[in-house]
Amino acid sequence: MLNAIQLENILFLDIETVPEVENFNELDDDFQELFALKTQYQRKDEFTPEEFYERAGIWAEFGKIICISVGFFTQKSGERQFRVTTFQGDEERLLIEFSNLINNHFSLPQHLLCGHNVKEFDLPFIARRMLIHGIKIPTKLNLMGKKPWEVPHLDTLELWKFGDYKHFTSLKLLTKVLGVPSPKDDIDGSEVAKVFYKEKDIDRIATYCEKDVIAVAQIILKLRLQKLLSDDEVLRV
Repeated sequence: MLNAIQLENILFLDIETVPEVENFNELDDDFQELFALKTQYQRKDEFTPEEFYERAGIWAEFGKIICISVGFFTQKSGERQFRVTTFQGDEERLLIEFSNLINNHFSLPQHLLCGHNVKEFDLPFIARRMLIHGIKIPTKLNLMGKKPWEVPHLDTLELWKFGDYKHFTSLKLLTKVLGVPSPKDDIDGSEVAKVFYKEKDIDRIATYCEKDVIAVAQIILKLRLQKLLSDDEVLRV
């Protein structure tokens, strides 16, 4: 089934998120109380809401997207190429740009969106943030009324599960066991907020995000028993 999909019909993607504001005390009283309630189970008695706030970026209600990296396969003069680019900066603007990309180039029935744990995290997060900004959700992200087999998304985590719904494998582990070059050679997800707010280095985060997109594409190739991408086949635009 996976080999029947044309690689050129897949849009690979990854997002990076951070808390919507840098510090807990920048939230108004309502949001502080709501964050405390939202995280009560995870925090238990070990952390105060303020201490736990560094993890706020994993919830669309308290976080924001700072970059979306995408990649797609093309054929140029018969040669395979993987093009990667990143939308970054102002969240509303990057969401509009991402929506335009999908609507203009990846909106046909044969097109698929692909990422690692994308069904549980990236795509729901994007859709929620779009609604918060009053942006119309592209059809490819709007799953209302769709049956599971009608969802136009590929998830490498789900593919690796082979139906085992108790199983979770990180992207770093999956690339390691499959012999794919690791994307985690600089920062990891836990450091993104610090790099964004303290170091103000969005380009470093974008590079990290793009490496994840390339890694997901490599995993799809590996699952199809196809040759991995070489550095010369990857073009950042």
